[in-house]
Amino acid sequence: MIKFLLKCVLLIGFGSAIAATKPEDIKQFTLKNGMTILVVEDHSIPNANMYLFWKVGSRNEVPGITGLSHFFEHMMFNGAKKYGPKQFDRVMEANGGANNAYTTENLTVYTNWFPADSIEKMFDLEADRIQNLAIDEKMVESERGVVTSERSTGLENSNVRMLMEEVKGSAFRAHPYGWSVIGHQSDIDSWSLKDLKDFHRTYYAPNNALVVISGDVTLKQVKRLAKKYWEPIPAQQEPQKVRTVEPEQKGERRVYVQKPSASSANIMFAYHVPETSHEDYYPLEMLANILGNGDSSRLSRSLIDEQQLATSVFTYFPRAFDPNLFYVYAVAAKDVDAKKLEKALIKEINKVIRDGVEAKELAKEKNSAQVDFYRTLSTINGKSNTLGTYALFFGDHKKMFSAVQDMGAVTAEDIKRVASAYLRKANRTVGILDSAEDSQEEDL
Repeated sequence: MIKFLLKCVLLIGFGSAIAATKPEDIKQFTLKNGMTILVVEDHSIPNANMYLFWKVGSRNEVPGITGLSHFFEHMMFNGAKKYGPKQFDRVMEANGGANNAYTTENLTVYTNWFPADSIEKMFDLEADRIQNLAIDEKMVESERGVVTSERSTGLENSNVRMLMEEVKGSAFRAHPYGWSVIGHQSDIDSWSLKDLKDFHRTYYAPNNALVVISGDVTLKQVKRLAKKYWEPIPAQQEPQKVRTVEPEQKGERRVYVQKPSASSANIMFAYHVPETSHEDYYPLEMLANILGNGDSSRLSRSLIDEQQLATSVFTYFPRAFDPNLFYVYAVAAKDVDAKKLEKALIKEINKVIRDGVEAKELAKEKNSAQVDFYRTLSTINGKSNTLGTYALFFGDHKKMFSAVQDMGAVTAEDIKRVASAYLRKANRTVGILDSAEDSQEEDL
């Protein structure tokens, strides 16, 4: 009860903290070259940030150039015309700033944080690498080696990432979500300079970007700088849309990964689910959290605490432009075989399909989701990231302002309905990673 009351206090507090941010406080304009910019004025601290969302991820690749989206996350820091190799970070740090970047199946995002009086330098830095990125053979080969190392150490040495690569490849027969963001090694080895230049020209065009700037700035200031530094960058032809639609899965698929160094069995379930803009998004997100988010989740309590069949369990439900996957993952405890753990996972999932969730479970999840949402929006960093997320994945940044109400509208019947609709055997791909060879035992 004390924890519940504390969360309620936090909910009220965070709600008050962002009350000043209203839909009309978000200013939007579009440059002549098609670049869209959102501005949030927040003068509470003398800092600002800049989020550049490039609408390119592994879903925009094709066989032969897989991994290029992630590769450009590296290349964009390696020098351009005005600011040479390694100068981007050095100049930013000299101006009190910091940066980061990430690549997903759907987006490549660059983030800059800086004192408000350094904003013009940030525009200048970004303009240089957007328009004049250096794509030369020596730099490409250097970064190709870095990505190859990242693939072998980060993906192939990780049980969960190795298994996910195999599961995705089986779950998707047609759609580009079927390969990992880092790409196939044979493609990494064979990208040409033409591949890279074409890719950068197409996807790093200003008309393929959404920029969100929050903090101690003014709309007038941002407009002036955007017109000075970014508007001269020419637009390009719109990238081709992803046309492939994944065919309906009509039966369970299974993959087995033998990894001699694995200390215990790892199991992954992946179920096809709709895109983030679909009406079932919030019920599915809450279902994922009730099942496998945290020590008090259903799977954790049942498989780890009570039955001691697993040492780790979680769910993963990524945002996506196209229909994607809902993941359930578990690592078996010592001397627990994969078959026993798989049966236990299925039993717990079937309970939700059959009986739904309890009112108190749903109330707890709604409360946690709302508190987390408000906590995110209490910082300028969170505001920029969330605005960009809603603008792109939900189709309109204004939907951010109804998110708490949308979460609150989810019912126990909604949870049961989506569990029944999507967590079906015929819609499931099962992946097992273990140290021994597949024994070809009878089906469960």
